[in-house]
Amino acid sequence: MVEAAYQPSMLDLAPAGAGLGALAGRLRRHQLTRGAWVDHLPGWVGGSDEVLRVLLDEVDWRAERRRMYDGEVDVPRLLRWYSAREPLPHELLTEARDRLTAHYAAELGEPFVTAGMCLYRTGRDSVAWHGDTLGRSAHVDTMVAIVSFGSPRPLLLRPRGGGPSRRFALGHGDLIVMGGSCQRTWEHAVPKTARAVGPRVSVQFRPAGVA
Repeated sequence: MVEAAYQPSMLDLAPAGAGLGALAGRLRRHQLTRGAWVDHLPGWVGGSDEVLRVLLDEVDWRAERRRMYDGEVDVPRLLRWYSAREPLPHELLTEARDRLTAHYAAELGEPFVTAGMCLYRTGRDSVAWHGDTLGRSAHVDTMVAIVSFGSPRPLLLRPRGGGPSRRFALGHGDLIVMGGSCQRTWEHAVPKTARAVGPRVSVQFRPAGVA
């Protein structure tokens, strides 16, 4: 269990438990540059307090350290990676992965299979500017679908090499999908904040070979 103060949302009042809304006709596509795009859908997950409780209490979150310059530093968030063979910690996440695979089948041409998760415990946790280019996405177009649970945090995007940036406010149960050349030609980040914010969990669905 992670010790993180979270206040359930008064707006997240789905009485029958967590559920997914429609995708078709609700996702809004934002065209970027150089073949990159972002789809955004606020409030895709209803009743998402239930999912967040499971993620905070039942996921075996892991602290990691990474080399930087001449030493090692703590990664400023907790992590958990689920391979294609591992069951996800909540059945709604499995349903979400399947629904996303079906919706993007014509564009993506392959399923979403893995789930990477990040826990931002407070405003001090963050992720620096980067693109998901450790796998095939360094060379080919792909998609990364993110479902956000918990306290709102902004996702910032900027083109590699400079240019106007974009900002998406990701709230409880929101969906954002980065597609096309986005991982190669743009970077994204979740900055630190001095505001008092509760925990946020980011669930990232990816195709095989994308990291």
